[in-house]
Amino acid sequence: MKRPDEMKNTLEACKTGFESRARLRDHLPSIVDRIVESCHHEKCFKHIDAELIPSRKSVIGVLKRLREILFPGYFDRERIDRMNLTYQMGRSVDRLFEMLSEQIARSMRHECLRYDQPCVECVQLSYKEALRFLESIPKMRQVLATDVRAAYAGDPAAKSYDEIVFSYPGILAIMVYRIAHQLFTQQIPLLPRIMSEYAHSITGIDIHPGARIGESFFIDHGTGVVIGETTVIGKNVRLYQGVTLGALSLPKDAGERLRAQRRHPTIEDDVIIYAGATILGAECIIGARSVIGGNVWMTESVPPDTKVLLETPRLIYK
Repeated sequence: MKRPDEMKNTLEACKTGFESRARLRDHLPSIVDRIVESCHHEKCFKHIDAELIPSRKSVIGVLKRLREILFPGYFDRERIDRMNLTYQMGRSVDRLFEMLSEQIARSMRHECLRYDQPCVECVQLSYKEALRFLESIPKMRQVLATDVRAAYAGDPAAKSYDEIVFSYPGILAIMVYRIAHQLFTQQIPLLPRIMSEYAHSITGIDIHPGARIGESFFIDHGTGVVIGETTVIGKNVRLYQGVTLGALSLPKDAGERLRAQRRHPTIEDDVIIYAGATILGAECIIGARSVIGGNVWMTESVPPDTKVLLETPRLIYK
């Protein structure tokens, strides 16, 4: 137990610390004023006096709800059986319709106001687009089933389909891509990219929603894979970690000059691309059934049934 003089010193120190903090907090109002002033600067970005933009948290909620619908029984909080499947699915789809249409409406309204266009039908149109998306789910489920089977066929470490669905980051990234790509084809602004960047943040796999990817697609390990916006990938293609399907060196004003132009390679059916390979440019076409070795750097096309490998490096032992 502290002596009285020690207690007095402790109290004095606490009082001094409190007064010091109070004096420092006196600076906050002037700091707030300067921050507010900077918000009116033309060169700084802000979203003030504007409609609500899509909520990232809500978009992630949409993805989680969709995961339950695309893989029923795997990620649900309640047990699903044949007797309650219709009820559970109906409840999930109804909730998803409301969640998705709200975020689509926000995206559309934001885009209208950004371009100074009248926004009179965004809500009604959002319901139609949400319904159009929901109608694509059966086909999306079938394509995702081919992706899961491709993972099982291509990975000897996989013990079951369930293990792949539950735990493989490649399957999660591909699922989010297929969702985002459908919205991208419906020309829904903002949402597809929010979704793809969420998947990128948790898997390390960066797939632009504009890429076109065929069925039976498998990404093994996955970390560091980059697939650019205008990439075209055929059926039954397998990628390993660190693969880049990107664009050639771009000029400083590429955002204005090259937007909406083809910039990324084409990968035909049944191609395997090993870890660390970099394939760049719209003129680069990898022919069907080709194999691209690890760490290869390519900017030119190769015909079908081609193997592209680096020479074995010379190791130095000391």
